Amino acid sequence: MIDWDDVRYFLAVAREGSVRAAAKRLGVNHATVLRRVAQLEERLGAQMFEKMPSGYRLTAAGEEVLELAEQMEASSHQLETRVLGRDRSVRGLLRVTLAPTNREADVAIRVVYDRNTLPLNLHGLKGPELFGGVYISRDRLAGWRAGATDPLRWIVISVHGVPDWASEGEVRVTGVPFRATDAEAQIVAVRQGLGITALPCFVGDADPMLVRVPGADLHMYGTLWLLTQGETRKTERVRLFTEFVSRRLAAHAPLLAGLSVSRG
Repeated sequence: MIDWDDVRYFLAVAREGSVRAAAKRLGVNHATVLRRVAQLEERLGAQMFEKMPSGYRLTAAGEEVLELAEQMEASSHQLETRVLGRDRSVRGLLRVTLAPTNREADVAIRVVYDRNTLPLNLHGLKGPELFGGVYISRDRLAGWRAGATDPLRWIVISVHGVPDWASEGEVRVTGVPFRATDAEAQIVAVRQGLGITALPCFVGDADPMLVRVPGADLHMYGTLWLLTQGETRKTERVRLFTEFVSRRLAAHAPLLAGLSVSRG
């Protein structure tokens, strides 16, 4: 009988393309991955991978096994969610994510632009709308108002670029943006006075070092949704958690919409 754990190790190598990356993903050592894959190969009587200079490549047999292994994985997830869905206990593990993920999370909190783009297997509880504004450091704004001529730049996360509406507002900027690697670097850059940037209002309005750029309008990012899937949503702890978070989000709706303060 095939050991499902061996199949999990096989899937990790197939998806990551190397034993080292698979080991890191699974949180085990290199030797463990090799041993579990070898066990599967011995059980099936076929070689699953061909070792290449660029990494591990599936053999013809491995390609066939991959399709069946993914079906096993899907069945395992379905079994887990159905059993979990019958759990009426309030105590227990609850996995929540704010970033894109797969079945590993029980509840996902997402900014959704179009409800119709969500997979049909997800159950959604609609929350408040989320707006963003344009922010600058207090000191840099004071300098601009005093007549400072230093050019201002848009601060953007590299993968996003400058918004289409960047030309709006009273404060003008140069055409060449300052590119940050992530949101944390983006906020540090605007605090240091390197330019202006777009932030969710609940981030920008809560930062005492930042103010909104005069004349810049708010822009809607999307609607917050609490998402669950399958039988998971029927568990008592998931129901209680989503209801609690929904109430808390509703209480902070003015902050999320940029209406809680007036800054300039």
